[in-house]
Order: sequence, then C-alpha cells, then structure tokens
Amino acid sequence: MPFSVPITYVHAEKSTDYLTSVKSGISQLFTLKPTGDVNKVSVRSLSHFQLDTSQVQELPQVTLTVGANAARQKPFAGYVTSLNFNEAILAALQRRPEVTQSIALVAAQSAYIDVAKAQYYPQLSGGIGTGDLTSRERGRQILSLSATQMLYDFGKVKTSVNVEQAKRLQEQAKVLVTLDNIAYQVADAIVNIKRYEDIVLIANQQIKGIGRIAEIANLRAKAGISSQADPIQAQSNLEAAQSNLIIQQAYLGQYQQKLRTLLGYDIAAIHWKIPECLVKDSELYTDPEFNQIPSMMVAQVGVEVAKLQKQKTKLSNYPTLNVKGSLSQAINGRNPNNNEEDGFYNSIMLGRVLNSFYSE
Repeated sequence: MPFSVPITYVHAEKSTDYLTSVKSGISQLFTLKPTGDVNKVSVRSLSHFQLDTSQVQELPQVTLTVGANAARQKPFAGYVTSLNFNEAILAALQRRPEVTQSIALVAAQSAYIDVAKAQYYPQLSGGIGTGDLTSRERGRQILSLSATQMLYDFGKVKTSVNVEQAKRLQEQAKVLVTLDNIAYQVADAIVNIKRYEDIVLIANQQIKGIGRIAEIANLRAKAGISSQADPIQAQSNLEAAQSNLIIQQAYLGQYQQKLRTLLGYDIAAIHWKIPECLVKDSELYTDPEFNQIPSMMVAQVGVEVAKLQKQKTKLSNYPTLNVKGSLSQAINGRNPNNNEEDGFYNSIMLGRVLNSFYSE
C-alpha cells in the first residue's frame, strides 16, 4: 500500500524548518479525513426506499373547506402577544435539549466511522525492554519498533466502515424523529389551548344564560306561579355549569403549562392564531409518502444495519493477511534476535490472523 509523504527541501542551515516539514508530512499520513458535516442530515439518502401499501387498510378521508386567501404571520421577535405555528415550533426546536442530545449522538457515531477506517492504516508499536533481573542479562536494554499493515482481509474492514456509516444514517434519522416529536408536541399544545379557550368562553356564556334562568325561576316561585322545585333545579344546573368551567380552565392551564415548558417562557398573554392555510399546506388530502416519515426512515436504516452486520459476521470467518516489519537495537548487552553485542536487527514478514475456527 504506497504512501506519499510531502517533504519540503530547504537549505541545510534551516534544519528546524526541515524537521517541521517532515513532522507535518508524517502527521498528514496518519490523519483521517473528515467523514462529513455531522450537523447535516441527507433526507434524500434516508428516503431512498419503496414501501408496498397495497395490503394496508385505507383510512377515511378528512375534508375541510380552506380559504384561498390565508395570510402568513409576521416573524417572531421577542415576547409578543401573537405567535403562529411555525414561529412557536422554531422557538421550541432552538432550546430543547433532546435536539442537542440527538445531534451529539450523530457526532459520536461519526467518530466510530473514523475508528473503523483506522484499520486501513499501519498499526505502530514500540518500547524499551530490559533483561531478566535475576540473570546475567539484567543490565540489557533493547529499543524496539514494529509496524503492521493490513494487506487483504476479504472486505472485513470495508464492511465495518459500512456498518458504522449506516448507523450514522440511523442516528440522523433519529434526529428527524426528535424534531418531528417536538413539533407535534408544540402544535398539539397550541391547538388544545385554542380549543379550550373557546370552550371556556362558551362555558362562561352558559353560566350567564343559566344564571338568568335561575333568576326567572326564583321570581316565578316567589310569585307562586311555579313550585319551589324549579329554583332548586335551576340552581343545581348553575352549579354544574360553574363546575364545568373550572374543569375546562384546568385543562387550559395544563396545556398552557406544557407549552410554557416547551418554549421556555410564559405564554399566558400570547394570542394564538392558527392560519387557515395550515391544513392545506399539510397536504392531508394526498396519499402519504411513507419514505418521508422519520420513523419509517429509522426502521428502514435499521434493516440495512442488520444486513451489514450479518455480512460482517460471515466475513469474520476469513483470515486477515498482514505484513509486519520490526526493528530492534540493543543499547546495552546482546540483542537476543541475532546474539550480537549492541546489535541491530530488522525483519519483515507476512502473516495471517484467523478470527474464528469452526468445522462442519
């Protein structure tokens, strides 16, 4: 496996620059190239699969009349009293720790790719050894250096790299799942806040109407027009309406607190506006593209990871051919490799490593 080390030729009086150039060239030889930007997710590579939906039971169609002229909201700027869907989702995604954690896992998986690729490079080892302290060779000292380079491994290292790259795609797909979950939580909270705000408004109107009926029932009972049971029943209905108002306010407060946790600030004063074009933009009336769903992407990449791991297991039964070179220099005493006093010894050999043995 040929390697080229860039060395700059300089004048002899600039030996320091020469050594620096050699050091830089050697460091480039053993430095892995970046595996790509871990902060970018390729949706095209993750969605490159087909799904047979012929056996999937069709869901009922949902229809809704959407206005043609739906206006967009202004961009979010600090603490305002009006906020739309997209602005709230963006604010949540920028602060949620789940997003940071999932991106960190992608970066960690990229490091595993570098570890797998490192098997292509020479493995260096060296040190200093001494003789047996209980024998006449106790004063012997030997410097040794060895390098092992893989020549052929039947594709085991390549498969290991492919497995780690597939795992990185899986982690990237999980980032999309995290983003999708947070966006859903924010949208669900906003819809329910708007829903319970309207329910609370209706509940207040019911209390006013039932309260008016209770006043009329009391007047009729005092005038002797109706029995005393009518005002009691009207009062009971009034108290039931008041209890319902408390329940709906509790639900409203629950979703407001949930959204406050997601956004990180008090949202009680924000007036939520749900644009009419939201349903149209979500394309609810078209057949879903399953290869664009993050959870489906994770499942599909998981299948690819399993296939590559199976291939890696099969290849582990084959040997690995290596070339190994070694140098040794006796500083004090005899070199045991050639039995020479202060001797120097070097060797190069071919070898194989068997990962497993089995018989049929």
